[in-house]
Amino acid sequence: MTAQDADPAVAETPKPQRRLWLIFLPLLVFLALAGLFLLRLYGGDASRLPSALIGKEVPAFNLPAVAGLENRAGLTDADLRQGHVTLVNVFASWCVPCHQEHELLMQLSNDPALADLGVKIVGIAYKDEPENIRRFLGQAGDPYSRIGADRSGRTAIDWGVYGVPESFVVKGDGKIAYKFIGPMSADAIRSVLLPEIAKAAAPASAQ
Repeated sequence: MTAQDADPAVAETPKPQRRLWLIFLPLLVFLALAGLFLLRLYGGDASRLPSALIGKEVPAFNLPAVAGLENRAGLTDADLRQGHVTLVNVFASWCVPCHQEHELLMQLSNDPALADLGVKIVGIAYKDEPENIRRFLGQAGDPYSRIGADRSGRTAIDWGVYGVPESFVVKGDGKIAYKFIGPMSADAIRSVLLPEIAKAAAPASAQ
């Protein structure tokens, strides 16, 4: 019989290395998750993140109009299958980047080239109060032909929205052609968004 066999206390003492591993395991897990988060956050152009919905039909939804907003109907998935390209902009009055890109949306809504293509701009107001939406659009202008009030945020979730603002290029048959994450810039509109809109508007034989 060895000394360890004779002394149960000695036999049951865990090895120091094992105790250290158990102590630092939560910290290692945290650091790994933090590293993954930073990689996703800074590892490239967020506006180019892929969407599982690209090439698929828009999700079914039926959003009411913003209460008190005159001459603006609500928005449904059927409105996005009317034969023309639609730019769907998910926004909120409380969203600072939405204010930053809004002037550019106004310019797009008045772009004669987009009008010739039949492009419509519609909005999904994300978790916002009607009076705040009305104030925002009253001050900054209204680029939308329709606005759906997504008070619960359920529709945005179905669209796979990460956070506002986000915009989607939808073909005339209701299929999502492109997803732009974050606020638009003049350069992004010129180099990315307008070419994607033109591509979505092209006949199927030319795509």
